[in-house]
Amino acid sequence: MPYEVKLPDGLDQMPPSSRGRFPSGWRGLLLIAAGILAAVLLIRWQAALSLLGSSVIDSQAPRPADLILVLGGDFWGPRVVKAAELSALGYAPTVLISGPPYAGRPEGELAVDFLVKRGFRREMFAVFPHTAASTVGEALALRGELARRGVKRVILVTSNYHSRRAAMVFQLFCPGIRFNSVPAPDSHYYAEGWWKSADSREIFLSEWTKIFGTLMIAYPRYLASRW
Repeated sequence: MPYEVKLPDGLDQMPPSSRGRFPSGWRGLLLIAAGILAAVLLIRWQAALSLLGSSVIDSQAPRPADLILVLGGDFWGPRVVKAAELSALGYAPTVLISGPPYAGRPEGELAVDFLVKRGFRREMFAVFPHTAASTVGEALALRGELARRGVKRVILVTSNYHSRRAAMVFQLFCPGIRFNSVPAPDSHYYAEGWWKSADSREIFLSEWTKIFGTLMIAYPRYLASRW
């Protein structure tokens, strides 16, 4: 005799299309829960990308130092102004401005002229011209000058997006000196939401590529030179 399944009372009277469905109230709750989950995932996705964007920045509280070092590339903007302000506040007696030639003059000389016009004393500044075309090259060029000056504590000033890599490179190639990274803001880079701006996207990709290059190429070369 075939086995018969007896449905609960009333269920056999329901139209086939109604069987197995959640009540309309449950459907609404499920949609709300799915929307909340999607929102949480979206927020975390953005937070993760923003964290990566912030990771290229090494920003520390300024501490008293023997020297403030400004890396080349911004002789009329936030880098040199930030360094001058730190010196004026008493964090170090001298600001050393590094940089290659520009329009026939060392970048640092142009920076000093710019800062003097803004009210800073010319005696606060020193200039170190060089022809290096990379951060590693600049560190190697400055290594002898920093040793000649006998400095042990240096405030390192560069653009915010460049600060992580710069601190890595200078700590690596200028051993015996403690670098305090105090970056200047840069209007072309936004750590939070960097993927929304063409300039920020380009800087983000460039910096992470160069950071990996430093870890994969510059560091092994440095180790090899120590043998």
